[in-house]
This record gives sequence, structure tokens and C-alpha cells, in this order.
Amino acid sequence: MSNGDLLQIDPVELQFAFELKKQISCSMQLTNKSDDTVAFKVKTTNPKKYCVRPNTGVVVPHSSCDVIVTMQAQKEAPPDLQCRDKFLLQSVVVTPGIAAKDITAEMFNKESGNQVDECKLRVTYVPPPQPPSPVREGSEEGSSPRASVSDNGTVNQTFDFNIMSKGFVEPQESTPEVKALISRLAEEKRSAIQQNNKLQGELELLRRQSNRSSGGIPFMYVIAVGLIGILLGYLLKRT
Repeated sequence: MSNGDLLQIDPVELQFAFELKKQISCSMQLTNKSDDTVAFKVKTTNPKKYCVRPNTGVVVPHSSCDVIVTMQAQKEAPPDLQCRDKFLLQSVVVTPGIAAKDITAEMFNKESGNQVDECKLRVTYVPPPQPPSPVREGSEEGSSPRASVSDNGTVNQTFDFNIMSKGFVEPQESTPEVKALISRLAEEKRSAIQQNNKLQGELELLRRQSNRSSGGIPFMYVIAVGLIGILLGYLLKRT
């Protein structure tokens, strides 16, 4: 903050996060802590490059005014982001009740005997802020993968196997109830397989007898045996 005779300026150095082909703005605040009404005017060494709003104005006693400085989009970056542009803020005591539209250039003319307070402001370029990483690294207690971007743009993921091994828990031993259930299901499966094989053998035998005999066997009997075989096959799939 610059403590001038009439206005306090914050900041006294205008910083622009420089990016090519993009308008960039920064602001400064003018504070009048006196009992006088103060008019101000902002000048720059490169008026085609910057837009100042408002570039003139009035700050009543014990109040503040914000000024926005916008740099036009640039096609080329200066070497090492060095900038020689400067701003000049002029301020002068005026009659109370004056409006901004009534401010004239003559008010800031020192040769006319006006007491003009002046403050020079530097311009600096800084690199633009980096965007946050899209991948959040896992904590030490977690097992999240960590990602990094190589020079060719590919994403490499690495896993902390030590952390993963800490979080791995060996399965608990089966309880007696679970063991008994598994044993019963296995026994039922073996029994169903044996019964199915037996029925298939009987069905094959009946088919052979039917081929040798002229009368054949009852058709419903063959259907019943087939249905039993299908039912047993379904039970085997479930177990």
C-alpha cells in the first residue's frame, strides 16, 4: 500500500497472470482517509494495451473506490515475462459535490498552480496459476493408485503393494456350521449324480427293449423318466 498525501493505493504494483490470447484483469483500491473530496485520474505509458475503468473519478471523504485495469489479449509473450509499462495515478482536492463527469484535464495541470499528488505504479507479469491435479493421491492408510503423466502425455499408474498388503486380511476359518452345510450339499450332489446315472441307464435299457418288441413301452412312462432326468439335472446345477 502506498500512502500518498491524498489517496492510499493498494497495491502499488499491478500484477497480471500472463496468458497468450487472453484478456487479463487486476484491480487496485483507492482510499480517501482525509476530510477532503479527491478527484483522480489514471494514465499509462501504453494506452492501447490497457483499459482502465474508471480512468477518472471522485472519492468522497473516508471512502474507497475500486479501479479495474484490463490488459488486452497478447499474441506474443515478452522475454522472461519482463514488462516496462507503467501507470501514473494523479489526485487533486476538488469542491465537495463535484461529479465524475465534471472532471477535466485542467484540474491535473501543475502549471496552472494546482496541487497535484502523483504516484507511479509498476506492472509485472507472473505465470498463470496451475490447475489442480485431476488425480488425488491416496493416503498412507489407503490403497488408492497414484498417477503421473510422462513426457509423451501417457498416464502411468503405480500401486503401493506394501500398503495393499497391510490392508489384506486372511479369511477366517470356516465355522462348524458352514463345514456341515458344505458336506451335506456335496453328499446330495453325489447322490443326485448316482440317481441320474441310474435313471439314464434304465431309460437306455427301455429304449433297447422297445426296439426289439413290437408292442413297445407305454409312452407316458418314457416321458416320466425324461422329466425326472431333467429335474435332477436342474438340482445338480443349483448345487
